Amino acid sequence: MIRGADFQTYLYLNNTQYIIYVTDNKTNEKICSEKLAIEENTTQLKFSKLDEFLESNILKIEKKLNSFIKDIYVILDSEEFHSIKLSIKKDNNGNPINSEALIHPLSDLKNLCQSNLLNKKIIHLIIEKYVIDNKFYTSLPENVRCNIFSLDTEFICLSKNLIENIEKTLKKYHISLIQILSASYVEKFKDNKDNTIFTTAGRIISGHNSNEVLLTSKITKKQGFFERFFNFFN
Repeated sequence: MIRGADFQTYLYLNNTQYIIYVTDNKTNEKICSEKLAIEENTTQLKFSKLDEFLESNILKIEKKLNSFIKDIYVILDSEEFHSIKLSIKKDNNGNPINSEALIHPLSDLKNLCQSNLLNKKIIHLIIEKYVIDNKFYTSLPENVRCNIFSLDTEFICLSKNLIENIEKTLKKYHISLIQILSASYVEKFKDNKDNTIFTTAGRIISGHNSNEVLLTSKITKKQGFFERFFNFFN
């Protein structure tokens, strides 16, 4: 019997196919998968088709695993993602520029984003650039003090209604949605070591992009700073 902690389940959704993909947590190798090709020409997610797909395959996969699928990561390829770029500048008074110094400006940006996009939820929050005393950095430097710093960020958001419909469909099969990932965002990090988008997604979930504020609220491992930040302010 495979325990739930030993495998990770993904659901990939776009307008041409649905895929359930289960990987081994230790090796990241595929355990099993099921796929449905969508013949209809549509840009919208068809929840009736998704429901049929899950009904046909969840029990089948659970029998192979000899274990229940309790939660899932959804990788969504959709034009309904909305990106917004925001910047903020802060006085730092010669203090160290570190993770603690980022808490309040990131919180301010997050609140600004949510106040302008009331019907959307933040899916990915990425720090694109740091400007520290007029010097540019692509990642947060260590052991640096500064007087002024600014952050250039990108928020990738998705309709709350769409998320709720995905959650509602999954709940029919007693499955909780852990996190939605933008397929186009995940694809940016694919390299020669990744055989599938699921391998790349696993690295993203594990914090591969050090400039991403991880958005999952489910605490399954020792968390880094950005995970703690999001959970605190979420």
